[in-house]
Amino acid sequence: MATTRVGTNGARGIQEVPTVTIRFCGDSGDGMQFTGSEFTRVSAMAGNDLQTLPDFPAEIRAPAGTLAGVSGFQVQFSSAPVFTPGDQPEILVAMNPAALKTNLEDLVHGGMLILNTGAFNEQNLRKAGYAKSPLEDGSLSRYKVHSIDISKLTATALESSGLSSREVERAKNMFALGMMLWMYSRPTEPTIRFIQSKFASKPGIADANEKALKAGWNFGETTEMFQPSIVKPASLPAGRYRSISGNEATALGIVAVSELSGLTMFLGTYPITPASDILHELSKHKNFRIVTFQAEDEIAAIGAALGASFGGNLGVTTTSGPGVALMQETISLGVMAELPLLVINIQRGGPSTGLPTKTEQADLLQAMYGRNGEAPVPVLASCGPADCFDAVIEAARLAIRHMTPVILLSDGFIANGQEPWRFPDPKDLEKIDVKFRTDPVGFQAYLRDPATLARPWVRPGTPGLEHRIGGIEKQDVTGNISYDPENHEHMVRLRADKTARIARDIPPLAVEGPASGDLLVVGWGSTRGTIQQAVKDLRARGRSIAHVHLRHLNPLPSDLPAVMKCYRKVVMPEMNMGQLRQVVRAATLVDVHGINKIKGKPFRVSELVSAFEEHLS
Repeated sequence: MATTRVGTNGARGIQEVPTVTIRFCGDSGDGMQFTGSEFTRVSAMAGNDLQTLPDFPAEIRAPAGTLAGVSGFQVQFSSAPVFTPGDQPEILVAMNPAALKTNLEDLVHGGMLILNTGAFNEQNLRKAGYAKSPLEDGSLSRYKVHSIDISKLTATALESSGLSSREVERAKNMFALGMMLWMYSRPTEPTIRFIQSKFASKPGIADANEKALKAGWNFGETTEMFQPSIVKPASLPAGRYRSISGNEATALGIVAVSELSGLTMFLGTYPITPASDILHELSKHKNFRIVTFQAEDEIAAIGAALGASFGGNLGVTTTSGPGVALMQETISLGVMAELPLLVINIQRGGPSTGLPTKTEQADLLQAMYGRNGEAPVPVLASCGPADCFDAVIEAARLAIRHMTPVILLSDGFIANGQEPWRFPDPKDLEKIDVKFRTDPVGFQAYLRDPATLARPWVRPGTPGLEHRIGGIEKQDVTGNISYDPENHEHMVRLRADKTARIARDIPPLAVEGPASGDLLVVGWGSTRGTIQQAVKDLRARGRSIAHVHLRHLNPLPSDLPAVMKCYRKVVMPEMNMGQLRQVVRAATLVDVHGINKIKGKPFRVSELVSAFEEHLS
């Protein structure tokens, strides 16, 4: 990596580096998620572009020191645009032997390895499956190893704190954070303010964490063990930014929908990984028109949400694949009753309980076809943490305009990952037009808008607008119960046509790269950043390759077939067995080649570069 000496720090100069990828890893009780998130927040405040990849075990508290209990957090921060959390870390901070064992293979050859030797005792080595300490057997010779007894140094810094040994041990992540803040020329003041706020009710804990943080920072400065570096701010568009996760952006998008539509947003949900943080975040915003309800299960959650929509509010429910399986009957009821409803599915590895904390894109076919009968619904997908804000607004706009449930797909990578988000100017956000029928003259419950085929939305109790609601087939126009076979086929086709007409609202596809050529990469969801970087790298080598990313998955954009036919070959990377590929091939009759990964981890840029090169050849 090219460096430029830009100043001095003690006896050593500060080197400027364009991009860095760090991974913090340790036991699930070592606070690695907090450490990584705080380093990310400070990097965002420094103006860097960044992407993160949290990785944690499914168990709430796996046995300490075991491989199953390792938690990690990777962040790539840069002075240039960042599209991914980085393929491989250049720096690995490992707090115990299990963290080293599960993460070492990802560290680049010659990368920096910072080890907490205080945890490399006989018991922890045995739990991690080491017959001999890697500190002594020469297996780490290919890396730049810094052996530091972080546990002991933290205990020394806090020996007069009055805290228990367990509480002192838990502060070692702040020592590690302090070292990394010093190494990358970051101030400690923002973190100290955050610690004081987070532990305001526990001043002893706040003081201990602050001391540990400063001790780590001072260790870096006084030992000169590390080369101090700086990553300059990125050239981002002017505006006010914050670091945001996908779930946080989703929650704020729901708040924005309330402001843009004037509707009360009702979230009926049941906690499930990795969707629960949407409820946690949204519950903080009840000063807006936000009502949150934690139900006893997913069936009750979506039932309450659909009831809220019937009552003239906009119902929302958040869940993951197992929860969607329980919600499908009520989604079908929303299709039959033709009520707006927002179902947000944060996908995870499956089937069944599967991999609760790992990412996957395996719920698309469930979203499209998982209901009984012919029950089509629009399906959208967000493509990154910040994009969740816009995707929620678009999904809500379609639900209200077309009077239908809408499923929005995110996934664990998006939900927990973070990136800079520029605060939007409220004046730039288009209002969501909401029309309730109030005139009883000529009212019929299923008299449709000729453009959208949407039926009127009526608040219960509106005089003269009483009508039937329920899951039994409706007579066209009147909404009366009907068992007539001709009417049933007519209504099935009407509901399908209503969903299909949404394609008229989809803007033309934006193709990144040449308008025709050798290879088109079609992506959806969280693969966007990795595809962007891989395509960018290949175009820099002179390869004829382009990329188009889909937000609308049902219906598909109407110009997709024409775009695909401009290229010699089309490929589609997915974190599943090829679900959208099946849909696109059936809908367009264009041969699409799949690139598939089902390991609970996102694609690496290097994986896609190799796959694209193979197809280009």
